[in-house]
Amino acid sequence: MKQPKNILLVDDEEDFLETTSRRLQRRGFEVKTATRCRDAMPEVSDGWPDVVVLDVMLSDADGMECLSRIKRQAPRLPVLMLTGHASLQASIMGLEHGASDYCLKPIELDELVEKIIIACKEADGPL
Repeated sequence: MKQPKNILLVDDEEDFLETTSRRLQRRGFEVKTATRCRDAMPEVSDGWPDVVVLDVMLSDADGMECLSRIKRQAPRLPVLMLTGHASLQASIMGLEHGASDYCLKPIELDELVEKIIIACKEADGPL
């Protein structure tokens, strides 16, 4: 896979969305944002994102529920889970439900970009 270009950020923290979106755009990525799972799903259905960065806690759905919806719609789409609360159980559950990786907020932008690239390369592997 070529370097991912389209990133969908799904988080109910507006400040995080605005700051991270702007910083990723400066690095040449196309970024769309959603504050709710139901707002993210049309983008997933349209096949727009190369990767989804998904917060574990959303206002309209549990992050695991949203992850399941995304994976039903687009099984090979890489999804990085983000959380502000360290939980080994939640990270294991996310990985078991198809998340590519699980990251703690705040996350350095370089680390996030690296994880996005790795997740997309891994998703491009054999079925």
